Amino acid sequence: MLLIKTALVINKNCGIELFRLLKECSEVDIVGIACPDGEIDWLTEQDRKHAFVTVKLDEVMGLPELETVVEATGDPRVKESLKENLLPGIRIEELSSRSILSAVINSREQLLETRLVKGELQTILNAVQDAIEVVDARGIIKYVNPAFTRVTGIPEEERVNCNIFEVSPHGALAQSLIQQKPVTGYRTYVGGSDADVISNASPIFVDGELMGAVVVFQPVSDILKLMDELKHSNTIIDNLYDQIDQLSGSRLSFDALTGQSKVFQATVENARRTARSESAVLISGESGTGKSLFAQAIHNNSPRKKRPLIIIDCSAVPDSLQEIELFGCEKGAMPGILRTRLGKIELAQGSTLFIKEVNSLNPDLQDQVASILENQVFYRIGGEQPLAIDVQVVASASEDLISASLQGRFSEYLFRQLSRLTINLPPLRKRPEDIPLLAEELINRLNRKLGKKIREISPRAMQEMVEYEWPGNISELKSAIERAMVLADGPVIEYHQLSPYIGRPGARELQAFDEIIPLDKMEQKMLKLALTRYGETLEGKKKAAQALNISLATLYNKLKKI
Repeated sequence: MLLIKTALVINKNCGIELFRLLKECSEVDIVGIACPDGEIDWLTEQDRKHAFVTVKLDEVMGLPELETVVEATGDPRVKESLKENLLPGIRIEELSSRSILSAVINSREQLLETRLVKGELQTILNAVQDAIEVVDARGIIKYVNPAFTRVTGIPEEERVNCNIFEVSPHGALAQSLIQQKPVTGYRTYVGGSDADVISNASPIFVDGELMGAVVVFQPVSDILKLMDELKHSNTIIDNLYDQIDQLSGSRLSFDALTGQSKVFQATVENARRTARSESAVLISGESGTGKSLFAQAIHNNSPRKKRPLIIIDCSAVPDSLQEIELFGCEKGAMPGILRTRLGKIELAQGSTLFIKEVNSLNPDLQDQVASILENQVFYRIGGEQPLAIDVQVVASASEDLISASLQGRFSEYLFRQLSRLTINLPPLRKRPEDIPLLAEELINRLNRKLGKKIREISPRAMQEMVEYEWPGNISELKSAIERAMVLADGPVIEYHQLSPYIGRPGARELQAFDEIIPLDKMEQKMLKLALTRYGETLEGKKKAAQALNISLATLYNKLKKI
């Protein structure tokens, strides 16, 4: 910064304050002081060392390299003498003491503000736990924070004003200054100590000019400690995942799936091969055929089995809530969202997402889900940053998605993404030889639940069960056996205890119709009959939907029309 070489022409009345204030101005270099009134005793010995002091006006006017004279006496004779005797090019500032004081006060306020910012910055740097070291463009160390001394054992006074190229020429700070670019992840020993550190250094540029460099570093031991803590945390998380799996019973294997029929065993073998793939899987089959069990078995036999299976049941989630359930939401993006909410897609990171009853997925979301499957990137609601995911998707559907997509009721784009690997579960009527095995397993499970000691089903009852078509499949079989067990008062389930639930499908109901009626009226009667049989609770409606071979969402839509 260029300083203006200035001479002051002042008197005792304004001289003391004016001289003191002008000394603080960073733009002014006071080279001379003239006191025409002859009073100079107010100037201290130190003040007189600062500038040439005289009582003669002509002596100050002849100072070399003088650029400006500030006349603050207010005496007309002094002003006239300056105008007549000053060399050409030297300016005369005829300022009152009031205006000069105002300008100087403003300069001092700026100086105090700069000092305040500098003090705040130093306080912050001193509080940082990472070691910090700063050098100027020549490599002279200008600052180290207390953490530097803690990490290296080198006191501040032994480091500041040393040259970095002498005390630590191979460190990240010296390299960054030489190369004039950032140096990151640099492992070295701090010069003058045995501290093994990882450093990140960067040059400091101001208006394109190199002004110095700064380095921040941590001991390798601290980083290793953090890695150990992270490893420990991950172990805790993995243990929690294991406990969740145990509590949810999700460690289902293919060997635990019940059935010896050829068609069922072929389906299981297909699912085993599918579990080894990372592609999306579509499990299709009528309601109650065990699609959820197969989804769990696929996940538990996949490379992702250490993470929990994440499930979203589209038939049980209203259309208006499916988007937030799947994608999550940023804080404040929707009313009532007071903190960031993670969706099922994000929760399934590194694991498997089971989209149950995907045919009930909101049509407005189907193409979005297809795009996520293809690109493995999604956005939270209200989010601006894309989030990369690593998720395998298993989806189930209780209706023919090929027909649904051809009819425009299901996205062709999503169907293509899901149908790379398909598993078609056979209905129970296609594997009647498995009914005795399933019945035995269900009785053993329900004995514990109901506190019963049922051992078997009578031959006649079993014959009726094998011949029945079971439109609700395994779910209906379980419901029928459970109800019969409640009625049973001995160790054997008799025919009369099962007959209300395994009669020829619809035989008694159809006897009530002795004339042709419109199909929509027939549908309404079937809906009412299903609700009468299974009840109007949520569980009852689920069973009714399974018996009618429709999704729960479709059942609700149809009930609105009754």
